[in-house]
Amino acid sequence: MTEPLVSRMRSFGTTIFAEMSALAARTGSINLGQGFPDTDGPAAMLDRAVRAVLSGANQYPPGPGLLELRQAVSEHRREHYGLGYDPAGEVLVTVGATEAIAAAVLALCEPGDEVIAFEPYYDSYAASVALAQARLVGVTLRPQDGRFTFDPDELRAAVTPRTRAILVNSPHNPTGTVLTRDELAVIAGLCQERDLVAITDEVYEHLTFDGVEHVPLATLPGMRERTVMISSAGKTFSVTGWKTGWVCAPAPYVTAVQTVKQFLTFTAGAPWQLAVAYGLRNEAGWVSALRAGLQDKRDRLMAGLSAAGFEVFSPSGTYFVQTDIRPLGFTDGLELCRRLPELAGVVAIPTQVFYDHPERGSHFVRFAFCKKDEVIDEAVTRLKRLSTG
Repeated sequence: MTEPLVSRMRSFGTTIFAEMSALAARTGSINLGQGFPDTDGPAAMLDRAVRAVLSGANQYPPGPGLLELRQAVSEHRREHYGLGYDPAGEVLVTVGATEAIAAAVLALCEPGDEVIAFEPYYDSYAASVALAQARLVGVTLRPQDGRFTFDPDELRAAVTPRTRAILVNSPHNPTGTVLTRDELAVIAGLCQERDLVAITDEVYEHLTFDGVEHVPLATLPGMRERTVMISSAGKTFSVTGWKTGWVCAPAPYVTAVQTVKQFLTFTAGAPWQLAVAYGLRNEAGWVSALRAGLQDKRDRLMAGLSAAGFEVFSPSGTYFVQTDIRPLGFTDGLELCRRLPELAGVVAIPTQVFYDHPERGSHFVRFAFCKKDEVIDEAVTRLKRLSTG
């Protein structure tokens, strides 16, 4: 049979997350690869979802999303960031942030346009750009003073007459970097100078550590009117399976994204929307406790990885610790991750799969710390085998 898959998607086979999760299951290894928590979100919010199902909220909600959630998102943006979005036309509910990003790229990019993203980048970005028949241009984040950052001159050089958008992920998966106000100002200046749209993936917005502040790009002068701001409930409330996200942007951008989104999924699940609206309005204390707990888990895993012989970069946000494997005598992260179940009974993710230029990330491996303490402790015990031979 002739290959049925369109050519632009043939390089996107089974994701690295599926491969490594299957490897963990097959070998009985501890899975510190895929970033999902192994505990549930706030009990009252879960109960709100159950009551929504039992009370009949099981049919199609409106295409833009239930007004209750759009209002809650609008209130949240204003309360946390001082950003005003009209729930009637500037907020759109999506099936998670992944759909929001895909719909935004499909809505705003013509074939042949270019989209800049900071590599390493979440794997759906490249697939979304390919679906739009656009071209992804990577600008590399490199370690500097213990954190990953970009070269402003390299970013400027990446912009061409074909550039349509810059896709900004902060807090950043997989490096754990939280872009500073100065770094964001460079991006904002370039967007305004070259008339670019910013698409911002901010799903880890509330999961920052050590007092580091998350600054939305849309809060910088001149950026609200050219930013498509995306977030979701999954990471904030530990309900990744609910796939409930949102877009906040000026009405013309929201209309454009909804025009595409309506033919992808039409709308998102009603019960989860009602529960997330409750969470945004009532569970700030739970989120603060989650953040503090994750910081402790981060430190617990970092100490173990250092003891095992990795060079460890301290993340300022997200679920992930980035490591350099060269002190252990390895140079190929993919090879190590495929051997790690045999060597230590643990599964991780090779960071090189998130690069346009894999050689720039071949010596990095990502570990997730959004797990129970006992799971992290057992993983650390197993990883000691790497340093003891």
